[in-house]
Formats: sequence, C-alpha cells, structure tokens
Amino acid sequence: MDGLGWYKFLIDFAGCGATVPLTGFGNLLAKGVLTEVKDSGFIGAFIGGIKAASAGITAAIFFGYIASLISKPKIKKQ
Repeated sequence: MDGLGWYKFLIDFAGCGATVPLTGFGNLLAKGVLTEVKDSGFIGAFIGGIKAASAGITAAIFFGYIASLISKPKIKKQ
C-alpha cells in the first residue's frame, strides 16, 4: 500500500492500529526501500529495508535473548 502512497492515509484514519508490529513493520521496510532507492539507485532495493528496520530487529533479538535467560521453562508432565 505504501508503494501506491495509500498507507499514510490509513495511518491517519486508523491511528495507532495501522502501526502495530506486523503491518507497521511492512510499512517501515517499504519506506526504507523507497527512500534508499531514491538515494542509492537499484542497490537501495536490497539495503533500504534492512537499514530502516535494523534497530527494531536488533532490539527484538536482544530482548528475546534477555527474556530467555531470565525465564525458567516449565516442562509439562505427561
């Protein structure tokens, strides 16, 4: 939807609901690709999404790892 320029209108209409992780992540990737293609050309299609979403991906991996160290798994008894 962002490739057509419609996602901004959806965010304005739906508010925060349109920026939740799944749809918001796709929008972030698309914006990153479009911006990087304008700046770097064809190679921007490959690096733009990763550059735009790198902080979120890193945070998800880091906090997931911390949560795995803190939590104690429970084994179900059969």
